[in-house]
Amino acid sequence: MQVLHTVSEQPFWKRKKLTEMTREEWESLCDGCARCCLFKLEDEETGALYYTQVACRLLDFKTCRCTRYQERSKLVPDCITMSPENPEVFSWFPPTCAYRLLSEGKDLPRWHPLVSGDPASVSRAGITIGGWAIPEDEVDDVEDHIISLDTDSDLEQW
Repeated sequence: MQVLHTVSEQPFWKRKKLTEMTREEWESLCDGCARCCLFKLEDEETGALYYTQVACRLLDFKTCRCTRYQERSKLVPDCITMSPENPEVFSWFPPTCAYRLLSEGKDLPRWHPLVSGDPASVSRAGITIGGWAIPEDEVDDVEDHIISLDTDSDLEQW
């Protein structure tokens, strides 16, 4: 006889909408990849979004976390602060981002710390930007640093 899991045994991200999550649950969705801290360029004619390898000056490249998280929006006016109340900004986040994935009705990848149980799994899966991103103060022209993120294989690996 097969035992089925009850709804209450499902992880919170499978049971709740983003708007129903507690602040702690919401914050735990961040996997610490720092891809959201990469500079992005938008083609004004097509709306296409291009990632660069240039990262925000507030990023700690060793931890892949913002050094001034609570005040980032004041210090970096272009920093997008996401919340369940502004889902329209999710498209500016990488396709591997938990917030974006869940808003699109998708599940978290196996390398996500909430799934793997290990915060280092993001780095082992090659998702973090710490080893290859460039601090913004070392760059003259951001357009010279456009990259392609292979997000499909990033979601499938592991």
